[in-house]
Amino acid sequence: MAVISPDERTPHVGPSDDAKVVDLEERAIARRERLDKIGAWMLPVVMIALGIFAWDRIVAVNEIPHYILPGPGRVWDTLIADWRVLFDALSITMMITAAALLAAIIGGAGLAILFKQSRLMEMSLYPYAVILQVTPIVAIAPLIFIYVEERLVGLLICAWLVAFFPVLSNTTLGLNSADHNLRDLFKIYGASRWQRLLHLELPSALPYFLGGLRIAGGLALIGAVVAEYVAGTGGIGSGLAFTILEAGYRLNIPRMFAALILIAATGVVIYAALSFLSWLLLHKWHESALKRER
Repeated sequence: MAVISPDERTPHVGPSDDAKVVDLEERAIARRERLDKIGAWMLPVVMIALGIFAWDRIVAVNEIPHYILPGPGRVWDTLIADWRVLFDALSITMMITAAALLAAIIGGAGLAILFKQSRLMEMSLYPYAVILQVTPIVAIAPLIFIYVEERLVGLLICAWLVAFFPVLSNTTLGLNSADHNLRDLFKIYGASRWQRLLHLELPSALPYFLGGLRIAGGLALIGAVVAEYVAGTGGIGSGLAFTILEAGYRLNIPRMFAALILIAATGVVIYAALSFLSWLLLHKWHESALKRER
């Protein structure tokens, strides 16, 4: 009886076989990445299409009047027919949102840097920032419009109050999250406070700041819309919120839906733009923006 050695029972795997295995794994990873990219765009589109189809069928089957629930076709027609009015209102809302977001960036990041440089200032002012954050804007807005004569300035203040706290809190957290080993290294080499801020703490805080900025973008839009609801004034210089109110008073429900769609689309665009900015600044070095291992 012949004896088979272990080397004869186990097939030999050479360098070419290893290369084939690695190539197959790389192809599988590339295929999964392609599917993920396609799914990231296709799945939301499919879900939106299914939602619109279900909306249309509910209206048609139940014969719901358009002044109660308009179908998607009527809303689209209203969006096209009233585009000039809606676009003017959208421009005002976007202007207030952009100005409030810019003010939130300057105020929130500036206060965070001040808090980092002065523990006394942080202990003195941070509780008031928390109070403003937890107080509903609908409770503060009437007082603001009493003391501020210019309506657009009042709207801007309301939107800023809603948007600035995420920037402040996230940037403060980021400034305090610098690696303590690197902080000790800077001290050993005699770096000044401003050198540590510029070369260590600000780069460490950038991902946190950008995370807060994505939140603040949507909150600035919400603050602008809610503030205009509270203000309740119309005419020239009115945004989408008053357009919705006016359409509701006239039972022009399709225009209400069209304005709501514009607000939602604006929020999506703001979030997408800020997410792209975050990726642009972080994708070469920070873990949150690097490709995940499969």
